[in-house]
Amino acid sequence: MSSKENAAVSQLLALLEARYALRVLWALRDGHAQTFRLLQDSVGSITPNTLNTRIKELREAGLVNHGSEGYSLTLSGQDLLKRLSDLQAFAGKWQQTQVKKTAAPPAP
Repeated sequence: MSSKENAAVSQLLALLEARYALRVLWALRDGHAQTFRLLQDSVGSITPNTLNTRIKELREAGLVNHGSEGYSLTLSGQDLLKRLSDLQAFAGKWQQTQVKKTAAPPAP
């Protein structure tokens, strides 16, 4: 991977690592616009100030937009979530292995 590609990945990861950023995107994944209050409820346990900050960052990054009906993903945001869609399948498999680890007796 070139240094430009590494920089782009690093920049995207820094954006997504911000507290609640992925949750905001995930809450908008169904394609229906959400008002600020509905989005706050969908994300859960997020303060209005933090949500405002995340929305601002995600809008500046071109992943979220605001229309007359509320917040929604841009085409770029939809593309990102499509690329992350395997995350749900992986999370289910991973969670099963974690449960098995905790249920299995320790090795002698």
